[in-house]
Amino acid sequence: MKNHKWKNHDHHDWHNHTGHFKPPWKRNRRFMFWRFGAIFGSIILFFLVALGIIIYLSFGHGHPEFFTGSLLIAICAVPFIFMLVASTLGGLAFRRIGRPFADIMSATDAIAQGDLSVRVQEKTPGGLGNLARRFNNMVAELERAEIQRRNLTADIAHELRTPLHIIQGNLEGILDGVYEPTPENITTSLDETRTLARLVDDLQTLSLAETGELPLHPTRFVLADLLADVAASFDSRATTQKVDLHVDAPDRSLEIEADYDRLIQVLSNLLTNALHYTPENGKVTLFAESSPENGARITVRDTGTGIPAEDLPYIFDRFWRGDKSRARKESAGSGLGLAIAKQLVLAHGGILTAESQPDQGTTIFIDLPISK
Repeated sequence: MKNHKWKNHDHHDWHNHTGHFKPPWKRNRRFMFWRFGAIFGSIILFFLVALGIIIYLSFGHGHPEFFTGSLLIAICAVPFIFMLVASTLGGLAFRRIGRPFADIMSATDAIAQGDLSVRVQEKTPGGLGNLARRFNNMVAELERAEIQRRNLTADIAHELRTPLHIIQGNLEGILDGVYEPTPENITTSLDETRTLARLVDDLQTLSLAETGELPLHPTRFVLADLLADVAASFDSRATTQKVDLHVDAPDRSLEIEADYDRLIQVLSNLLTNALHYTPENGKVTLFAESSPENGARITVRDTGTGIPAEDLPYIFDRFWRGDKSRARKESAGSGLGLAIAKQLVLAHGGILTAESQPDQGTTIFIDLPISK
């Protein structure tokens, strides 16, 4: 998913301009600066007028001789000195306090209009700098979520399009007399409908898991039995691929409380991926042990092609595939297996992590609590 690029042209046109053209949120900041200056200047002007009236009423009223030349000059100089000092202090106050707030408020308006590329400066020291950094982090997460949402829609459409086209082509061929309505041709369309049903089921499972609404039915069982059962279901496939599938669970007394069927689903997804990328004469190992955090750790290790470092953070994203040059039918499933595995582990209160190096294999760690 990381390779998708999204750009909202309705709200990002200012990126394509050069020269002195500024984005709307920065123009709004300039407007706020002048508004702040006008208010601050009005206050100063009012104060100076009031000061002049007070001086006149206190000293000059009825005593014109009071205003000597030097005193008059001093009185006239006081407002200008005061205005200079006040303007300097006001400018400093605006730069340190007013401008950061103006940036954040203007950027908030830009976000409300759909511009998620906006960022504010983080150079301000103290609490305002921390506020700016947290604001930028929030906007970055919103932008990432929006990109993922748009990419998810595109990926779902792509995954649905291929089987639908195959079904449509087969049915049209049968109606036009190009294909005979033989069991083989009908079976091809039936297989594609199963693909669609599996994709819909996976999307529903993923959606329920992400929202915390997926029902779990925990029972207490021996972890070694779980590994033995899932390995038995993949034994024939591993033998066909000439891959050594090995189970290692030295502690036969290690028990956990979890949804047995859901963990079978997690391990099945991980083993499917491991066998898919492990060549002949390779090895896939299932290992169970107690974790340092008083829990249980399941390890799935393969000697496959590995994952590049730049791709490793994205392997649990929806529809991610390591080898993008492969056709859909040659790839490992629908691209939702690892995403579903991660959400199911999270639903059990566990953590799913991965380590990998190209041409040296991949290791997946499942850390689970003994009981949830």
